[in-house]
Amino acid sequence: MTTWTASFLASDDDLGSAPILRREFTLDTGHGDVTSATLALSALGVVEAWLGGRRVSDHLLEPGWTSYEWRVRVVSHDVTDHLVGTEPGGDAVLALVVGNGWAAGRLAWGGGGGWYTDERAGAAELRIGFADGHEQRVATDGSWRALPSGITADQLYDGEDVDARVPDDWQRPGAVEGGSAVHTVDLGERELVADTVPPVRPLAEIAPVEVWTSPSGATLVDFGVNLVGWVRVTATGPAGTVLTLRHAEVLEHDELGTRPLRTAAATDRFTLSGGEDVFEPRFTFHGFRYASVDGWPGSQDALRAALTAVQVGSDLHRTGTFASSHELLDTFHDNVVRGMQGNFLSVPTDCPQRDERLGWTGDIAAFAPTAAYLFDTKAFLEDWLRDVWLEQQHADGVIPFVVPDVLKYSPAEDFGKPDATAVWSDAGVWVPWTLYQAYGDTTVLAEQFDSMVAHVRRVRDHLSPQDVWDTVFQFGDWLDPDAPPEAPADAKADKGVVATICAFRSASIVAEVAELLGRDASEFRDLAARLQAGFRTTYLQEDGRITSDATTVYTLAIVFGILTPEQEAVAGDRLAELAAAAGYRISTGFAGTPFITDALTQTGHLEDAYRLLLQTECPSWLYPVTMGATTVWERWDSMLPDGSINPGQMTSFNHYALGAVADWMHRVVGGLTATAPGYASVRIAPQPGGGLTWAATAYESVHGRIAVRWELVDGELVVEATVPEGVDAVVVLPGAEERPVGAGTHTFRAPAGVPA
Repeated sequence: MTTWTASFLASDDDLGSAPILRREFTLDTGHGDVTSATLALSALGVVEAWLGGRRVSDHLLEPGWTSYEWRVRVVSHDVTDHLVGTEPGGDAVLALVVGNGWAAGRLAWGGGGGWYTDERAGAAELRIGFADGHEQRVATDGSWRALPSGITADQLYDGEDVDARVPDDWQRPGAVEGGSAVHTVDLGERELVADTVPPVRPLAEIAPVEVWTSPSGATLVDFGVNLVGWVRVTATGPAGTVLTLRHAEVLEHDELGTRPLRTAAATDRFTLSGGEDVFEPRFTFHGFRYASVDGWPGSQDALRAALTAVQVGSDLHRTGTFASSHELLDTFHDNVVRGMQGNFLSVPTDCPQRDERLGWTGDIAAFAPTAAYLFDTKAFLEDWLRDVWLEQQHADGVIPFVVPDVLKYSPAEDFGKPDATAVWSDAGVWVPWTLYQAYGDTTVLAEQFDSMVAHVRRVRDHLSPQDVWDTVFQFGDWLDPDAPPEAPADAKADKGVVATICAFRSASIVAEVAELLGRDASEFRDLAARLQAGFRTTYLQEDGRITSDATTVYTLAIVFGILTPEQEAVAGDRLAELAAAAGYRISTGFAGTPFITDALTQTGHLEDAYRLLLQTECPSWLYPVTMGATTVWERWDSMLPDGSINPGQMTSFNHYALGAVADWMHRVVGGLTATAPGYASVRIAPQPGGGLTWAATAYESVHGRIAVRWELVDGELVVEATVPEGVDAVVVLPGAEERPVGAGTHTFRAPAGVPA
């Protein structure tokens, strides 16, 4: 990024609030009118800028969360219109309100915080251009002053306290005098980098659907959907009146279900000024559908009119859609989308509500293909991957469980000494590969190649003499539904089997990447061959069964290609037997779930895949839908059929990972599959089943919109396909040969019920 002159400033005094860093300045004279103004903005913490009495933008929680030890983003805003009307020689105020955010606030469930800095600090540089080419700069330096704000407490987990009695005249020139001195905060090794990711901002506003009194006497509010954000309140009442809002995702026994929050208070407190106040926290966020409101001075009808839920998240462009004749399936897909929106907030997080909200690598490893179809995730995930590599370089090549890695400061004792682990650490290989497949750009592969290589070499160094990966801590098939609530890693699938197959996949991908980039791939081909041989010798029995004989081990072996065609056929039949024996209820955890429907389809068991997908009994994808879920749950039974919350201490009602089956829905149910990176070529081959009578999917590729819609009409399968210029497409109907089609919208017919 361009050189700037700003310093990172913190208040000399503890102001008892989020500090306001403030500077009055006078526009230079003798250079004509202002023609441009750009504000560069950063913080150790999160920052909101004000210029000319207005917020600079609707962006939130800037500059976002990165591995702050090594890089901090600088965000730029065009603020020309904020100075319109201010004549040369006129006065203006530039102010920064600085919150704790991720850098200075508490993070992870250990209760600690301030892992990156012991004091929040803000930085800004305003460049003002004039008609004659002159440039005036106003940058954070020792002449700035610090003032208290009305934000008297702010933590991402715990919420925000706002006191409307604190005056806001700091926005006006000449309105305040004095203030606390400031000092410069040393950035140390940190590099300032230009911001390249979509901002966090408001995505929607949602009105309450119901307000009522609970059996305990609490006033409860239902916003109808599980969302991420906060509640805006408009209130009038006696000065000093405190409104307290606590948030939760679910009700339990007709009361707010707060146990899954663990230590996160998820509580906002608003103190009234005596006039009309509008409260809207901006330095916190909550995952919630319900809120309790205490201290409201009016009626419940007035309360309902006074509340608006503000949904927030990284503002990603929507690219993929899906719809079908199956109402529950469509609701499930909506839940996948909503869950992704809530959890793609600065980094791809695991949940938005409890004392966690971390960038778990395993979740995005599973979900990346679905994410890249539903939204344009290219810039968002490429930026996150830069932190993956930074963390690795400071951890002997290990991709940590979470990125940015705060667990190195607050270790999770249950996981032992952190090291490479299957699926989670494999994200460093699988995610860039997914981005290449989705967007056709090898840049991400070139940028991440050293990271990918470091991961597979770390795994290589942990192989046993039998060339299998059965060492170090493994999450394995995390959250297998048959595991005890208190022991989510106790899965049916053997951890060594899962890890070895995942390592084979990663080594195979890195070999392909090396060839694409013109590098020597032999090391990685040899490693993949060693893993394949080790797997077959150690885990594959003569009758074709795989050690532990669980759905996940067959699923991964089939989809990741570690078997011969003959072995794959046997594994597919066994997988179908196990799915049937489970009553087509889910029997896989994090490792197997994203791929099981593909494994069944690939081995000729399409109807088994549909039966699994459309099952409504617990555990299943649709069971939460029947329970009123509006996002995807962390556990298959996060809520039990009797309406009580799962007894495990780790329970979330907004986790996107198990929604990864939507990728199969787009490709197999919808019928749209990319056959070359960036959708340069596609296969249009819907595979009806499960009693569905129609389905439709569309994807806005880098080449344009590609769409497929099929319907069963009077014994015929009718397919409509839209293909943009520059995309090679083939249409495959049941019982027919591939048929190339060009750009345009085409309709095809075939007898229904013919095998594909």
